[in-house]
Formats: sequence, structure tokens, C-alpha cells
Amino acid sequence: MNMKCITISLALAATTAIAAPASADQLADIMAAKTLRCATFADVPPFASPDPKTREMAGFDVDLCNAIAAKLGVKAEIKPVSVEARVPEVKLGRVDITVANLAYTLSRAEQIQFSDPYYLAKEMLIVPADSAGKTKADFTGKRLASTKGSTSEMSIKLNKSDPLTFQDTASAYLAVQQGKAEGMVANTMTTTKFVNESQTKGKKMRMIDDPMLYQPIGVGMKKDEPALTAKINDTLRALDADGEINKIWNKWLGPDTEYKMTRTDKVVKLSELKFDPIP
Repeated sequence: MNMKCITISLALAATTAIAAPASADQLADIMAAKTLRCATFADVPPFASPDPKTREMAGFDVDLCNAIAAKLGVKAEIKPVSVEARVPEVKLGRVDITVANLAYTLSRAEQIQFSDPYYLAKEMLIVPADSAGKTKADFTGKRLASTKGSTSEMSIKLNKSDPLTFQDTASAYLAVQQGKAEGMVANTMTTTKFVNESQTKGKKMRMIDDPMLYQPIGVGMKKDEPALTAKINDTLRALDADGEINKIWNKWLGPDTEYKMTRTDKVVKLSELKFDPIP
């Protein structure tokens, strides 16, 4: 190779080096900015909604965002987003993480990275207290009410039951009360609330023990950020070990709230869970 070729080769190599972007490290950027940009629901209590008095965002997800940021030694910047924007916001890098009751699905996992789940959401079936059915299998082929286009409706179909759908959970519940459906499927919080209310008003209801569907809930992050993924997983495990997640849970969803739910889940790897992923 003559001197002219060597000069051209070196020039091209230098140009390529300048043009090539530096390896991204979102965790390093977060630590440098001392800020964790966190997407939450805009108005879905008890997860995240404006406090009526302070107008500041408040809820389970908001507190969890703040707890994660505190463990990292940075400040949380809460960004309320719509339900539909939870995945795009983190995918496009407009936020660092999404903490918004984000259930693992196959389609979402193709777009973003999920953390280890910190709890298992469940679609539960409630039925009149005098119903003969004991398990979800007893309701195969039966008409069950739910909200339209929800994972609740999907779980009814997966159970080979007949969905009767409505625009809201109140209408679905009323259908059972009026005998138009043999049960209703919704998330644990909603079904627990309806069962509790039914003890003093209307037809008494009870919950079928086995869930219709499991939904692992995790933190959403941008793909190909291994340092951030590892750090968030380590942080969730630390918050779980020191009881902080349970403390936040009890504040918003626990036995002394209207939801009266006890958290028994632990932060575990997704691969350790036995569930049928939603498409």
C-alpha cells in the first residue's frame, strides 16, 4: 500500500469514528442529570391522579417512582401520560421509565424492556353468593360480563365462556345483579370493591378463588439499556426486601383502604412465573 492510500484510509477511518455515535448509556445520563423521568397514569386512581387539595400527582405508582429515584440518589420527575402513551413515551426516550400498572404482553415486550414484575395483577371472576360454581371451569360456556375490549373480556374468551360486554364496570356489575349474566370479570381491585359493597347492598356476591388470567406488572424501559435494566431490577428487589413496596401498597391498596388487598407477591424474574402471556 502506497503513502497516498494509507493517508486516504486513515482519513476515512477518522471520519467514520467521528460519525459513529457513542454507545448510549441511559443510566449514566440519569445519574448525570440527577433526575429520573417517570411516566405514570394521568388520572387513574389509586395508581396516579391529581390530589384534589394540592393538585400534585399522587398514588401508588407515583410513590413507587419516588422510591426508585430515592434509591438511585436522584429526583423523580413525574410525567402524567394517557393509557395509550405508556409504551410509546418510554420507547421514544421521552421518559426514562414507565410505572403505570403496566402489564406484560407479548406485543409490548417487542417494543420495550420490562423489569422483573413487582406484583401479579389478576383478572378475577365474581358471582352471586348462591351460585353453584366453585371454579372458573364451572363457568365455561356461561355468560359473563366485562368491559368491552379489555383483558377481562379476553380472559372470558380464553375460558371459553360467553362475554357480555359494556363500556364500564358499573354496567357490567349491574348486569349480574339483574341476572343478565352469571358473573363478572374485572381486575382484583374492582372485583374486591364490588364484593365488599354487595354485603350491604343488592345481591350478595363472592369471588372465585382461581384467577381467570394473570398479568405480571413491571417497570417499562427502553430496549438495549442493560445497565438501566439491571439497576432497576436491583432497586425493585431492594425496595421489596426492606418492605418499602409493601408500605406503599398498604397506603393505597391495603387492608385499611376501600380495596382491602394484601400484597403477597415478591419481585421475581419473569421466567420464574407460570402464566399464559397475553398477545
